[in-house]
Amino acid sequence: MRVALVHDWLTGMRGGEWVLAEIAALFPDAPIYTLVHRPGSTIPDLERREIKTSWLQSVSLGGKKWRYLLPFMPSAIESFTFPDTDLVISTSHCVAKGVIPPPGAFHLSYIHTPVRYAWDQRGIYLERIPRPVLPIVQGVLANLRQWDMVSATRVDRLVANSRLVRWRIQHYWHRDAEVIPPPVDTEFFSPGGQRSDRLLTVGALVPYKRVEVAIKVARALGKKIDIIGTGPMQRRLERMAGPDVRFLGRVTREELRDAYRSAAALLVPNVEDFGMVTVEALACGTPVAGLEASGTSDTVRVGLEGDLADRPTVEALAAATSRVLDREWDINQLNRRAQVFSREQFLLRFRFLLDRLGFGRDLQ
Repeated sequence: MRVALVHDWLTGMRGGEWVLAEIAALFPDAPIYTLVHRPGSTIPDLERREIKTSWLQSVSLGGKKWRYLLPFMPSAIESFTFPDTDLVISTSHCVAKGVIPPPGAFHLSYIHTPVRYAWDQRGIYLERIPRPVLPIVQGVLANLRQWDMVSATRVDRLVANSRLVRWRIQHYWHRDAEVIPPPVDTEFFSPGGQRSDRLLTVGALVPYKRVEVAIKVARALGKKIDIIGTGPMQRRLERMAGPDVRFLGRVTREELRDAYRSAAALLVPNVEDFGMVTVEALACGTPVAGLEASGTSDTVRVGLEGDLADRPTVEALAAATSRVLDREWDINQLNRRAQVFSREQFLLRFRFLLDRLGFGRDLQ
C-alpha cells in the first residue's frame, strides 16, 4: 500500500507535529508533503523522513518566514501531486486537508481545527490589523472561507481531535467527523518534585492564546505566573507584565515537565481546539483552570481534575482558578484521567479506524 502524509508546515514541535509523528510511525516509508520545512526544527524521527516542500519553501526563506504567506497557501497545497498513491493522510489546522488526491486514492484527514483565522477566531486577529489594510485582509479571509468549505468536500473521511472541533466541522463545512483525541506521552509526563505557589501558562505567544488574560488573572489573584512559549506577541506581553511574571521562552521537554510538576495549577485562558498541554499537566498531577466552552472540557471535569469558567472573562477565570487553588487534589486521579489520552489509546483508536476503512493490514 502506497501512502502519502500531508502536514501544514514543519517549523517546530507543537501538538500537531506530535500527532503527525505517531501517524508517520505507522507508515515508515511514506513521504511527508508540507508547505514549508525549517530543517532541524522537529524531532529526528520526522527529520530523517523524505520531506517534500511546496514552492513556498524558497519564498519563506527556508521555513523561517511563513505566517504572512496565508493568501498563497491554498494554491500551494493544491500544487502537490501524489503519483501511484493509494492513501493520503493529512493532519490539518490550516490548509493541509485541501490537497487534491489522485483518482482512486482515499483521503483521510485528521482535523485539529478548521482555519481559525477565517472562522470563529477571526475577530481576535482582525482587531490587530491596521485600519488602512483591514478591507484587504477581510477580503483574503472571505476567499479563504470559501475555499475552506469547497476543499472540505474533497476529503473522504474526516477525524476531529475533540468534540468542539467536530462541532466546527459540522457548523462550517456541513460534514460529520469521528472524534479521536490526540496522543500525549503520559509515560514521560508523570508526577514528581515539589509544588510551588506559581501559576503556569503554556502556549505560543499569539493572539488566540490570550496570554494577556492569564497575566491579568494572576494579577487579580495576587499570584505569580510562569509563561512558557515564544511568538510575535512577546514584546507586547512583556511590556504589560510586572515583576511577578516570568517569561521562560522555549524550553526542553524535561524543563516543561519540571514546570508542570512544580506549578500550583495550569491556567488555560483561551478556547483550545483540544489542549494537549492540559493532558500533560494532568499527567504530572497538576490541576487545570480553563474555559467551559473549549476543548479543555473534553479532559477536565469540574471538581475532579480542575475547574472551568462559564465565561471567557478575567473575572470568571480568576474565580475558577481560585477554586482550583483553594482545595487539595488527588494526584493519582489527575494522572489516571490523563491515561485516557495516552499514545497507546490514540494508536488503538487510529488503527481501529484504518482497519474499518480497509487499510489496516500493512501497518507497522
